Amino acid sequence: MHTPPSGDSLRGFGFALSAYLLWGFLPLYMKAMAHIPPAEIIAHRVIWSIPIAGAVLIALRRTADLRAALRSPRVLGMAVVTAALISVNWGVYVWAIGTGQALEAALGYYINPLFSVFLGAFLLGERLSLAQKGAIGLVALAVGVLALETGRLPVVALTLTVTWGIYAYLKKSLPVGPNQGFFLEVLILLVPALGYVGWLAVRGESHFLTGVPGDTWLLLGCGVVTAVPLMLYANGAKLLRLSTIGMMQYIAPTMILLTAVFLFGEPFGRARMIAFPMIWVALVIYTTSMVRQARASGR
Repeated sequence: MHTPPSGDSLRGFGFALSAYLLWGFLPLYMKAMAHIPPAEIIAHRVIWSIPIAGAVLIALRRTADLRAALRSPRVLGMAVVTAALISVNWGVYVWAIGTGQALEAALGYYINPLFSVFLGAFLLGERLSLAQKGAIGLVALAVGVLALETGRLPVVALTLTVTWGIYAYLKKSLPVGPNQGFFLEVLILLVPALGYVGWLAVRGESHFLTGVPGDTWLLLGCGVVTAVPLMLYANGAKLLRLSTIGMMQYIAPTMILLTAVFLFGEPFGRARMIAFPMIWVALVIYTTSMVRQARASGR
């Protein structure tokens, strides 16, 4: 049963919280596979997500929606684009964790909500409030601080922000449910993923079923750590108010940041000490504005 739009569901909160906590702990899992090439990890994320996502669709009796989507060239075309975006996002994230750039990954997911607001204004002509404009401007300044200090733009953070933001925007336009959409995306990616894994096996470069047994189990587990949080989030979001989800989305990047600094030993540095608080202030401004707008509209 869906909760009315005016309130939150405890079940929905549990789904969303579980998703964000799993995403927050994901860097620990990916760090354990830092010696495996990111492309191989992504291939296994795709392959082992298929049985989990498929079992969920069968349990929910949503396979008819998937068959209809497979017969629609428009839906398939959109799914190809979203599948490409999510695979790039996954690849950059895995590479960032493995090369000691988890802080940049956290930065990307902090910026993402404000990029989504900007995207709505740019593509849909949505009017931005003064608070939203100020928050976006503050984030732009923070990125400028990081660029001045390091001599380059935070490419990892911006790539994660842009790919996830556009993915989420297009996903809303996909005329299938979130579970069906995810299964469709990994189904599209399955053939190249199997081809790549087979190519690695022929060359003797595969980490699956060869060498260290732990690598095989870690690669098998990629399906669980990929599909489960995405599906938990998709189902939780339907049972929560926009303002609630808006505030909860900072759980994962905060956990990633703490993991990067205290467990991975990544340097925070002067530029980040300036830029991150600027982004946190921007997020407080944005979230406060969003909550007020939600209350005013009765949501």
